[in-house]
Amino acid sequence: MLRRWLCLVGLTLSTLDSVASASSSRKSLIIDTDLFSDVDDAGALLLAATSPNVSLLAVNLNYPSSYSAVAASAILAHYGKVDVPIGIKRPLTNESFFDSWSFELGEYASKIAYHYAGGSLLWGQADMAWEPVALYRKVLAEAEEKSVTIASVGFFENLSGLLNSTADSYSNLTGPQLIASKVSELVIMGGGYPSGHEFNFWGDNSSLTAHVVNNWKGRVVFSGSELGGNVSSGGPLMNEGPVTDPVRQAYIYYTYGTPRFSWDPLTVLYAIEGLGNLFEFGNVNGGYNYVYPNGSNVWVNDETRTEQYWLKLKTDNVTAAAELDRLFLEGARSVVEEENMQMV
Repeated sequence: MLRRWLCLVGLTLSTLDSVASASSSRKSLIIDTDLFSDVDDAGALLLAATSPNVSLLAVNLNYPSSYSAVAASAILAHYGKVDVPIGIKRPLTNESFFDSWSFELGEYASKIAYHYAGGSLLWGQADMAWEPVALYRKVLAEAEEKSVTIASVGFFENLSGLLNSTADSYSNLTGPQLIASKVSELVIMGGGYPSGHEFNFWGDNSSLTAHVVNNWKGRVVFSGSELGGNVSSGGPLMNEGPVTDPVRQAYIYYTYGTPRFSWDPLTVLYAIEGLGNLFEFGNVNGGYNYVYPNGSNVWVNDETRTEQYWLKLKTDNVTAAAELDRLFLEGARSVVEEENMQMV
C-alpha cells in the first residue's frame, strides 16, 4: 500500500513538474491591434489565444471603436481567455467599418461584439476596458526580466504613449527603462522592405509611427506589406471550421467566403514561433528601419546596427497559407474538443 501511495505521489509530482515546465516555456505575449477594418486581426487573435506555446498577457486596441473592444473580448472568451485584460485608446466611438475603398468588404466587429458578447467586456461595456498605457505598464512591471514579446499589428498611439510614460504606481521606471528591462522583442506589422509606404505606418498618425520606430531601443522585427499581402488564408476555417467559432464568422462577414491576405496572422505567428520553417531575415548585414514623417519607410544599411530585422518567407506562398489554415482550424477545433471532453 505504501509503495503504491509513493508511486502515485511520484506520478503527481512528475505531472506538476511537466505542467510547470510547459508554462515556463510559453512565450509571454502582448498584442497591440487595430481590430476593426480588416479581419486578419481576428485571425491573429485566434492564433495567439489557442497556441499552446503562448501565455497571452494582454490585448491593447489602437482603434477607438467600442465594437473593437467588445469583439476582442468575445473572441478571447470563446477561446477560454476570459481573464486576459483588454485596453483601448480613447475617446471611444461607436463607429463601424464601411468599405469606401473597394465596396467589396463587409463589417464584422459590431456583429461579433453583439452576437458573441462575452468575457470581461459585455455589449455596451467597452468603457470598462483599460487605458492602454496603464495596462502596458502594469503587465510589464509584473513580468520577468526580458520575457515579453509585443506584437504590433496596427497603429502606434499606444506604443508611443508607453515610450513617453513616466514613473507611476506600477513601476518607478520610465517607459524606455521599463521596455529595456522587460521587453525581449517588438514585432511590427508595417512598412515595406527594403522600402515602402504602407497603411499601418501612415493610416492613423504617421508622426507616432516615426516616434516608435525611430526611437525604440532593443530588438525589433518587421513584417512588411509584401509578406502577408501575397499569402491568402481563412478559406478552410470558413468552410470546415466549427459553426460556433467567432473568428470563422468574422471572416464570413468580412470576405463573404473569400480567403483574406495574411499580414497580421503571419506577424503573430513569427512572434510566437520565431523563424521556424516559414521565415528568414531579409537583411543579412545589419541595418535599421527609418520612418519619415509621412509614414514612408526605408531600410538603412548599417553593419554596426544588429538589433533590427525584416522578415521574408523562406518557403512559397502556398505553403505559408497552408500552415496558417492548419493552425486556424486546429485552434478553432480545440475549443470544441475541450467542450466535448468536459461533457464526458
